[in-house]
Amino acid sequence: MSRALRLAALLLACALAAPALARPKICLVLSGGGARGAAHVGVIKVLQELRVPIDCITGTSMGSIVGAAYASGTSTEEMEKIISEMSLAGIVREKPPRQDLAFRIKEDDRTILLGPELGLTDKLEVVPPKGIVSGVALETVLRRLSKVQGYRKFDELAIPFRAVATDLVTGKAVIFSDGDLANVMRASMSVPGVIAPAEIEGRLLIDGGLTDNLPVDVARAMGADIVIAVNLGTPLLKREELTSLIGVTAQMVNILTEQNVQASLASLRPTDILILPDLTGFSASDFDHMTTTVPIGEAAARKAAGRLAALAEPPAAYAEWQREHSHSAPLDTRPVDEIRFTPTQRVNAEAVLNIMETRPHEPLEQAKVDLDMRRIYGMGDFEHVNYRIMEEAGKRVLYVDAIEKSLGPNYLRFGLGLASDLQGDAYFNLAASYRRTWVNALGAEWRTDFQMGRDSPVISEFYQPLRTSRYLFVAPRIEVNRDTFDLYQDNERVARYNIRTSRAALDFGTEFTKYGEMRLGVLGGHLNATLETGPQDLQPPDRVKQGAITFKAALDQLDNARYPRFGTSANLNVFASEKGLGATDAYKKWDASFLGAYSFGPHTIQLGLKGSGEAGNDPLPRYDLVQWGGLFQQSGYRTGALVGERLRFARLVYMGRVAQQPLFDGLYAGASLEAGRMDKPLVPGSPTGTLKSVAAFFSLDTLLGPLYLGYGWAADGSRSAYLYLGQMP
Repeated sequence: MSRALRLAALLLACALAAPALARPKICLVLSGGGARGAAHVGVIKVLQELRVPIDCITGTSMGSIVGAAYASGTSTEEMEKIISEMSLAGIVREKPPRQDLAFRIKEDDRTILLGPELGLTDKLEVVPPKGIVSGVALETVLRRLSKVQGYRKFDELAIPFRAVATDLVTGKAVIFSDGDLANVMRASMSVPGVIAPAEIEGRLLIDGGLTDNLPVDVARAMGADIVIAVNLGTPLLKREELTSLIGVTAQMVNILTEQNVQASLASLRPTDILILPDLTGFSASDFDHMTTTVPIGEAAARKAAGRLAALAEPPAAYAEWQREHSHSAPLDTRPVDEIRFTPTQRVNAEAVLNIMETRPHEPLEQAKVDLDMRRIYGMGDFEHVNYRIMEEAGKRVLYVDAIEKSLGPNYLRFGLGLASDLQGDAYFNLAASYRRTWVNALGAEWRTDFQMGRDSPVISEFYQPLRTSRYLFVAPRIEVNRDTFDLYQDNERVARYNIRTSRAALDFGTEFTKYGEMRLGVLGGHLNATLETGPQDLQPPDRVKQGAITFKAALDQLDNARYPRFGTSANLNVFASEKGLGATDAYKKWDASFLGAYSFGPHTIQLGLKGSGEAGNDPLPRYDLVQWGGLFQQSGYRTGALVGERLRFARLVYMGRVAQQPLFDGLYAGASLEAGRMDKPLVPGSPTGTLKSVAAFFSLDTLLGPLYLGYGWAADGSRSAYLYLGQMP
């Protein structure tokens, strides 16, 4: 063998004996971008297709969500499915299904009160919420995206991971390397002014995009040799879009974000790869069409396919890498031994535990726990609620981190109602409600409601539960009201009365948690009516004294008070006026109603029943007769046009959803068939016998409440038009 051949053989043997050179450590860096961040899923799909192994992931805001999902073992197919089910309405509507809310909270749905509650300090300063949403509903989605539960060190995930948030107090970036993954994801994308800050380990945290929207430096700290950075961009708003406080605030956030992104881009090395999805025209808030950006991410990654291919592993090696880095921990359904609550200043933890369905020593169901978090948030006492599962001293503990509202315990809420017959007769009502909550450890609440307009009631009640379960309560209250009563003949108004009442009452009751309540009470007071317009022979009686025993029972399991699609509600009221309690007249009056709803697709059918009248042999006095009429209440007759001693009524309403809006129920069109009787009418010549009416209407859900435009026809030729803004009767 020649000397050259011997040298070549020696070199070959050395090469075969030498260890293989380690491949470079590749880290994927995903920027924030709101709903635009679904494009990251498309990039990951292409990386998998090209067999590019990812050794670590860092992300901010929406980038942290996609990154954490992939790092915990969630496949791109699963991510796309979950993202396709997301919507802006689903994120904003944070309360649990209405059927699961406490009955007292449901009652507000039947008023004209609007919007979120505002805080009221002892110095009478009004305090707004910290964000439009708290993030409770968002965290439910994040837990579906994450394949792990409870506390984790992020280096122990399928792929090591880091998330970036911003400390609201110090203004510095916070890098998470451990924690509850869903809570960390939510903190990383707490957009200022939109999603309330997250609180973790005593720190108030907001969107990481303000300090490090493209965390290349974090990837370097994790040992990355090569960075694959995906920058979604931070487009600035145009001048004509800066017309509101929200627009200006968003622009400030975008400016700060873009500045730190430029610094990150400048730090990229020649060996790094930058991917820039073209998301022109796609809004960061368009959560209803997120999946449309996935192909955009794929297209952007394919433009870099040449450079990415240089990082590819052979099929067998990549398959082995996938087996090692795509595993997901099985869902841990082991029971917890204990449920603990973070310390609270006002709210009694026992009362919170009473509304939870999750119990110690029972299999843990994530869907049930998520719904429990929404139930707790639905109490109205907390600005944010989440949970974590910890192992300590041989015990498995479910910690509920319920952060009390910083703007409580005093709350204000306002409302508006408008009505018109489109013929010159219109009226309005302005409303305000003041609540002082958790007056004591049993959850006592003092509430005062005001209205001003056609009706001007002031009702103040002190609600005192006798146990934290609220199964028993006592509720004293006072009522002062000025009401307007119109008297009609042949659907034309002939008189108008001003009625003033002043009453005090004491109720004893039981609340069936989310289903309803019953009350037995006693009241006393007086009523005074004066004739405002009309003939003098219609002058009402002098001042009337009132004293009565009252009974109220209510059931409410409707899914929606504005536009019920499923469920039922029922009410029964009995008023027994007794001379022994100081009343001018002795009589008994009952009033009962029922509403049932069923839907198929966009179509809804509602059945309504109503009955009212005297109970016993004593006739009803003229000042407490049954008044009826109006849209869906014998629609051919004007509001309050039918007055008598006994009412029997039924209606069948069809509603079809014509269009849907992101944050509201949408636009409806429908019709109503109605039949009823008003016996012993007050005004001679008023309609008697079986009264038949039909109505057609449109209704639009708005920020100020449902808006109705309707027209009703009666069989006798009476007709009436309606324009309503506010909750219907």
